[in-house]
Amino acid sequence: MSSGAVGRVGGFLRDVFRVYGALLKVLVPALIVVKILDELGATVWLGYLLAPLMQLLGLPPELGVVWAATLLTNIFTGMVVFFEIAGDMPLSVAQISVFSGLLLIGHSLPVEGAVARRAGVPWSATVVLRMGGALLFAALLAICYRLLGDTRQVELVWRPEPVASGLDGWLLSQLETLTMAFLIILALMALLVVLRWLGIERLIHMALTPLLRTLGIGGAAANVTVIGATLGLTYGAGLLIRDVDSGAMGRRDSVLALCFLGLCHSVIEDTLLILLLGADLWAVLWGRLAFAVVLIAIMARWPRHWLPARMNKSSAGS
Repeated sequence: MSSGAVGRVGGFLRDVFRVYGALLKVLVPALIVVKILDELGATVWLGYLLAPLMQLLGLPPELGVVWAATLLTNIFTGMVVFFEIAGDMPLSVAQISVFSGLLLIGHSLPVEGAVARRAGVPWSATVVLRMGGALLFAALLAICYRLLGDTRQVELVWRPEPVASGLDGWLLSQLETLTMAFLIILALMALLVVLRWLGIERLIHMALTPLLRTLGIGGAAANVTVIGATLGLTYGAGLLIRDVDSGAMGRRDSVLALCFLGLCHSVIEDTLLILLLGADLWAVLWGRLAFAVVLIAIMARWPRHWLPARMNKSSAGS
């Protein structure tokens, strides 16, 4: 291998570790905070607070604890809690789809909120967007199902394995998560290099231009939007942090891209998980995508004062 090739590989690996290191600084403290909150009983108390909202959406109040667990951890953990608390409840497809709307948008707030904050979105905006967006989307789904008179009942065909309990089990689970995050970031950044070399990256930008224009987002955010929407907000935000820090992406584009990903990310893995509960595909995939596009398009055209001052001053690429 020539010295030039060795230099390029070395530069690539340094870039990978720089992105991963930036994420670790956010992920590790957030994961520890989540564990402490769970040990202090925050999930149960938050569940009590959310119970009235469940009833307003036509859902059993017991599901408030399930959403609370999902908000503090992730969708898979929420599903485990769901089967422990409500696995034997007679729920309709409409109820499961409405509840799934809450889970898909409102989950992993401590971790994903910390990542979003590092990329420029304040905690307050993340909480309002994710929880408010989840409730609004779920309410719209409930209205649609009520108008359609859908009375189909759910037949569960799968139950997740319980998550290992105890500190050892938690530590092992988090180590596996962080290791997988590194491997995914390595693969994603290698893929971006290949796509750029083949000229496919430019075609992706061209194909996404109409959608990004509708959302008020510049073309510089095309890659991270695709990655975040398909694989997850954390991975998209990791690359977004790199682009913002290097000046390749403006603050306004980064904020709007993250807001969109907050509403619609990991559409492959999360959607497949939710479908195992018996939710409607049209609601949890196409409905969520349409909801995210419309809401972010409205936000992009709203008076600029809703953005923090430092973001208004940096709107390159918009």
